[in-house]
Amino acid sequence: MADPKTEPSSLMPDPPPDSEATTHHLTIPPGLAHDEFCELIPAITQFHTYAVGPGKCSSLLAQRINAPHDVIWSVVRRFDKPQTYKHFIKSCAVKEGFQMVVGCTRDVNVISGLPAATSTERLDILDDERQVTGFSIIGGEHRLRNYRSVTTLHGFKRDGRIWTIVLESYVVDVPEGNTEEDTRLFADTVVKLNLQKLAAVTEGLARDGDGNNHM
Repeated sequence: MADPKTEPSSLMPDPPPDSEATTHHLTIPPGLAHDEFCELIPAITQFHTYAVGPGKCSSLLAQRINAPHDVIWSVVRRFDKPQTYKHFIKSCAVKEGFQMVVGCTRDVNVISGLPAATSTERLDILDDERQVTGFSIIGGEHRLRNYRSVTTLHGFKRDGRIWTIVLESYVVDVPEGNTEEDTRLFADTVVKLNLQKLAAVTEGLARDGDGNNHM
């Protein structure tokens, strides 16, 4: 049975009157070529736009991976196994009878050394056809309040070469006593390291030829 699909726009609360839409579609993320970015602008506009008001910040990161998008999606879609490519997760637990559908949750334990201990997260989007997924942090002991993230995969094929661009964006509250710049730097660093590990894991799977059977 196909997983239910939820549009990102249906999850966004009505924006407060003093909020503005993000403009990630206007600035090329580090690591992307200009022609790649131009091709991705419609997807960025559709899936990676947030209403951001005072006390919030948002960012968009990109990772080029030398592997087919289906191999990468087989890893990214596994909401119940984020530790496959996320650096700072010690363990992840789901409830008995878990079904990977929109609205399900996972409980994550974070490795020591970070300003966090646990995180309860909800699956907001899982679209296998368009290869879009996203989650919100809804509880736990951590500094990322009202964190919401979307990840999309985009396959490219040119001159006999195949590669994938993974886009990941987020919106999060700026903690009291922190600056927007500090908050974005912290969250960007975590996302960037996760995307780099995703590249290493999935490029290895593509070389081994078992991208469909590793789970």
